[in-house]
Amino acid sequence: MGRHVLPEPDESLVRAAAASVTVPRTWMKMPAEPQVIDPWLPGGWVWEEDGHLMAADLVATAPVTPQGYTVTVETVGAVVYVRVRDAAGGQAAKGQMALLAEVAVVDRVVTAEAHRRRGLGSFVMRTLADHAVDRGVGFGVLGATDAGRALYETLGWKKHTTLAECVYRP
Repeated sequence: MGRHVLPEPDESLVRAAAASVTVPRTWMKMPAEPQVIDPWLPGGWVWEEDGHLMAADLVATAPVTPQGYTVTVETVGAVVYVRVRDAAGGQAAKGQMALLAEVAVVDRVVTAEAHRRRGLGSFVMRTLADHAVDRGVGFGVLGATDAGRALYETLGWKKHTTLAECVYRP
């Protein structure tokens, strides 16, 4: 299981990435409409929900941990992990961000079902943004689902294009 994230819908890149995959549940994502990419994929590739490639100028907001929750922020190499736990120690929300030169790439922002509608997703995003700004990074990108897009737009993120997403399921 892994991912290929391609910078553009180039036929030779798509064919090479697809041909290199042998492990089921490996994803491939790129900024494109699926119908453009589909003819270039060999058998075994399945289209999933299209995403949204979004970007934003990042600003520090000094978010306050929501009452009843604790937060940990851990940096491993260039990746910042934010984890929010409930009073019992269970995971309520999380997210991560890779700092790559002058860009922060946000990924895997999730709020557990029982903890939704409490501002935890916004808190995770703002905490990640603060850490990026503290390190001199003021621009962020992410791939959003339809559900995530609504949250990100309330935080000032803008959709730039469709993010085609397919998975290898031979």
